[in-house]
Amino acid sequence: MKLRKSGILLHFTSLPSQFGIGDLGRGAYDFADFLADSSQTLWQVLPFNPSSQACGNSPYCSFSAFAANPLLIAPDLLVKEGYISWNDLGFAPVFDSTKVEYEKAAAFKSRVLEIAYEKFRQMPDEGCRYQNFVSANAHWLEDYALFIGLKENFSGAPWNEWPVEIRDRTQPAVNEWTQRLAVRIEREKFIQFLFFQQWSALKSYCNQKQIQLIGDIPIYVSYDSSDVWKNPEYFKLDGDKKPLFVAGVPPDYFSETGQLWGNPVYCWDKLRDSSYSWWISRMEHNLKYLDMVRLDHFRGFVAYWEVPACEKTAINGKWVKVPAREFFNTLLRRIPSLPIIAEDLGVITSDVREIMNMHGFPGMKPLLFAFGDDLAANPYILHNHVENCVVYTGTHDNNTVKGWFEHDAGQREKENLLAYFGRELDENSITGQLVRTAMMSVASIAIIPMQDILELGAEARMNTPSVTHGNWAWRLTANQLTADLSQKISNLTRAYGRR
Repeated sequence: MKLRKSGILLHFTSLPSQFGIGDLGRGAYDFADFLADSSQTLWQVLPFNPSSQACGNSPYCSFSAFAANPLLIAPDLLVKEGYISWNDLGFAPVFDSTKVEYEKAAAFKSRVLEIAYEKFRQMPDEGCRYQNFVSANAHWLEDYALFIGLKENFSGAPWNEWPVEIRDRTQPAVNEWTQRLAVRIEREKFIQFLFFQQWSALKSYCNQKQIQLIGDIPIYVSYDSSDVWKNPEYFKLDGDKKPLFVAGVPPDYFSETGQLWGNPVYCWDKLRDSSYSWWISRMEHNLKYLDMVRLDHFRGFVAYWEVPACEKTAINGKWVKVPAREFFNTLLRRIPSLPIIAEDLGVITSDVREIMNMHGFPGMKPLLFAFGDDLAANPYILHNHVENCVVYTGTHDNNTVKGWFEHDAGQREKENLLAYFGRELDENSITGQLVRTAMMSVASIAIIPMQDILELGAEARMNTPSVTHGNWAWRLTANQLTADLSQKISNLTRAYGRR
């Protein structure tokens, strides 16, 4: 946070690719080149954990906090690496290049990965690299691969509905199922090996171009995940391994009933007894592949809203304190330079600010939040920014700037825009103004979503919270990454002393 930097927010699924979804292949390398040519040194992405069509393909709903999404594996790189041939891709369907087609892409890539695995089994020279990966990641990989095999065997049923012996992970049952599903388990390990090999190569390429990768760590994990199945003691579950309490946020200005997220909440006493080993392992794993991470819902690391699992809304919950100081001190002893961005949006209390200030964690300043009531005192307005923060035009959960102006901004917000900038703004000028405002901020880091770089409207929105389906589908096309656009971004970046 000592240097003025800037970058772009673009998730891998949104990259150009000929295989129905963005991935770690040619489109990712071309985007890294675009960033470098545009004088950008940061690339922010969303969580890369496995997503599920049952959760609307949200990267924040996953079977694992450690594993990666097989859909992000690049077939073109598998050809280059010798795991498949171009002829093996001859059955690829015609994909839409402007949006992610999750179902078609999943079916296609599943078949590609089957071919790659069969080829791998005949490549003895690859065994050493693979075995080294398996050994280094055994602490999460063994249980995740078994979990995926079991889910397939039990027709996708959640783990608490499996036979009680394997639900409760009795050693005889674990041994039996590990043997019965040995081939499927090895294939899942191989798939993870492929992803992290491709990811490590891309990260190395980015770092060589002075580009740092910023990732995203959701605070909570999904109930139906290998994490909860393996570590039920770290979550508040009943005798049948069902959640006693779930996460959410209380009623506020935006919702009379609050938000009920449904994730199991942590048993922080048990985490403390283990010296926070699960969280340390999760953080170290992510920082092996990322240069910086955004901690989602940072407020929940100080106190979280706990709702009885039987409730239908978040109204009847309560605040539960977290041993935040001890937790972060423990993390910092293991990872002295903990590169965290705190997602501190919403109502943030003084105890949260105290923890952030104590450890120097920068917060977030989305400009779309800056023009509501009390313009002069608004914490997100430009003149109230501080150096140790990250300014955004908006986040993946917001509309694009143009979409916000056209559909979401009220009369008061538009009047405040006029008062603040001293000129009338319309749908054709608002995005450029807020991008420039972000770049001129005193904030050490400025991150602009790619949709705002392109000045796109609501059709390019990435996610609408509380809407289950139809999100996460926007795609960038290769012809949008022009030399003129790169030069424009570079000029703006240099004008405001960023790099």
